[in-house]
Formats: sequence, structure tokens, C-alpha cells
Amino acid sequence: MEEQQIGWIAAIIIGGIAGWFAEQFMKSQMGLLLNIVLGIVGAAVASALFSFIGIHFAGWIGYLIAGFIGACILIAIGRAFQRSRPA
Repeated sequence: MEEQQIGWIAAIIIGGIAGWFAEQFMKSQMGLLLNIVLGIVGAAVASALFSFIGIHFAGWIGYLIAGFIGACILIAIGRAFQRSRPA
């Protein structure tokens, strides 16, 4: 079967929404551009991580879920590095 792909414009919109959801969930303060980047990169990270255990996301809802989970992971990693850095 052929895997369904979304276009670049849809990736930007869905990535922005996923990043915004993650921003609200993790109680962080970021701008629109960083939300979009976190959503898109987060979707790639989460899809790669979940593919190792056999879970695959499809369509725009799957991309939104993967983007949210991945963005939350990236925010948590960013916070861990901020706290470990000396002032």
C-alpha cells in the first residue's frame, strides 16, 4: 500500500497547531515560528521513535498527534539542557 503524504502547506499549518498544543500542554512561551518548527520536527522525531516499536501514523490527524508528542519531547529535552547549563 502507498503511504499517504501531506503537502508542505498542510505540514506548516498542522505543525503550527501541533506546536501550539504542545506549548499549551507544557506551559511554555514560544512564538508562532518556533511552534511551527517544533510541530514539524516533532512529527519527524515521534514518527521515527514510534516506527521502532511498530506504530505508524497516517494522514493529517496522525501527523497532528505525532507533531504534538514530538514537540512535547523536544520541549522537555530543551528544558533539561537549560537546567543543566551553568548560570
